[in-house]
Amino acid sequence: MDSQSQLTWHQIKQAANQALSVNTGSYLSDVEEKVLRGAWEDYSYEQIAEQHNFTVNYIRGDVGPQLWRKLSTALGEKVSKTNFREPLTRGLAKLSQPVSSPKIEYPNGPVPLRSQFYVERPPIESDCYQTILQPGALIRIKAPRKMGKTSLLDRIIEYAEMQGYRTVRLNLRQIEQAKFSDLDKFLRCFCACISDKLNPAAVLSDYWNEDRGSMLSCTRYFEMLLAQAESPLVLALDEVDRVFQYPNIATHFFPLIRSWHEEANNLELWEQLRLVVVHSTEDYGSLDINQSPFNVGLPVPLAECTSQQVEDLAQRHPLDWNLQIGSEGVVPLLATVGGHPYLVRLALYELATKQITLDELLQDAATDAGIYSQHLRHHLATLKEHPELANALEKVVNATEPVPLDTMQAYKLHSMGLIEQQGNQVTPRCQLYRQYFREHLN
Repeated sequence: MDSQSQLTWHQIKQAANQALSVNTGSYLSDVEEKVLRGAWEDYSYEQIAEQHNFTVNYIRGDVGPQLWRKLSTALGEKVSKTNFREPLTRGLAKLSQPVSSPKIEYPNGPVPLRSQFYVERPPIESDCYQTILQPGALIRIKAPRKMGKTSLLDRIIEYAEMQGYRTVRLNLRQIEQAKFSDLDKFLRCFCACISDKLNPAAVLSDYWNEDRGSMLSCTRYFEMLLAQAESPLVLALDEVDRVFQYPNIATHFFPLIRSWHEEANNLELWEQLRLVVVHSTEDYGSLDINQSPFNVGLPVPLAECTSQQVEDLAQRHPLDWNLQIGSEGVVPLLATVGGHPYLVRLALYELATKQITLDELLQDAATDAGIYSQHLRHHLATLKEHPELANALEKVVNATEPVPLDTMQAYKLHSMGLIEQQGNQVTPRCQLYRQYFREHLN
C-alpha cells in the first residue's frame, strides 16, 4: 500500500507513543503494540489473536477498541483500525513542532470525546463496549449527578458508531411537559424524536392505529425502524428520571422497553436493538419487578475514581507539583472530596488556572466562598424542599460514627450522592459534605 510504504513500522509506533505521551501521559502497552503492528500489516483481529495466543473476543472487543479510543483522544480526531495510518502520519509531522500546553477545560457538562481529562474506570468502559456488541443488549448506567454518566454514554455511542451501528440519543428532559399528560402523546413524541434523528422515509401516522393502541403501534413502528437497515440500532435514553415524575407514563413506558429487550430472545429482528438507559435514581415505585427494565441487562453503577486515577488526572494538568501540591500529593484532596470526578476536576482546574496551592483551595472549600458553593447550594435547595431528608442528613453529618437511617431516606440520600452505606448504617460521602451540611442544616 502507498500509505504503508510511506511510513515504516518504527515511525508508526513512534507517532503513536509520542501522541499518547504528550496528551495522556501514557504509552502503548505490550498488547496494544501487538494490535497496532498487526493492523499496520493488514492483519484481521482473528489473525492477530492467533499469532499472539489471545482470544479473538479479547482483541476485538477489548484491546482494539481501547487502543483506537486512546489514539482518538491523543490525536484529536477519530481513529479506527481502517484509518489509523492517516492520523498517525499527521501526528508524525508534528513531532518536530514545539509542544504547546494542554488546553484546560472547565468541568461543566460531559467530558469531550477528545479530552485528555477523561479518566477511564476499568473495567466499566470495556464491559460496556463488549456488551453493546451483543444482540438485544441492554446497559443501565446509574449514578448521582456529575459522576460521569453522560461522558460514558458519549463514548459508548462513539464506539457503536465505529462498528457501523446506527445510533439515536434522546435526552428525555428535552421533551416538553405537555407530552407527559397522555401515554399516546408521549409515545408519538418519543417515536417522532427518534425518527427525526434517523430521518426515515416512513410517516409515523402510517403505523399508528387507534384500535391497535399506542403501545402496540409504537412497537410496530420500531419494528419498521429495525428492518430499515441491516446494521443494529443503538437507542440511548438519557435522563430517564424525568419519566419517574409521571407514574401514568412510567407504568407503561418502562414495561414496553423491557418487552423490546426480551423480544430479542424470540425474534431475530429485535436482536438489532441495543438499549442504553441512563438515570440518577431508581424511584420507580409501583413498577412490577417482572416488567421493569431496571433489573435486567448490564448494570453499570459508576463508582468514584481511585486514588491512583485521581493522581493520574492531576498529572495531566500543568501544575507546579512542588509549590501547588506539596509532598502529600493528592491525599488532602481525596480526604476532602473523595474520588468524585467532578469535584476533583474542579479543584484541579482552579489549581491549573490560578496561582494558589491545594492547601489554600481546601481552606474554604466547604463555605459559600469556596469553589464548590454552587454544587453545595444545589443539594441544599433539594434538601430544603424535602425536610425529612434534611433532618436525616443532619443526623448523619453530626454523628461521629456511622448511624442507622430509615431505609427509604437512606436510599434517597444515597441516590443523591450525599452518603455512603456501610451495611445498615451510613456516613457522609465525604468531608466536604459533612462540614458544609453540619453548618447549613442546623
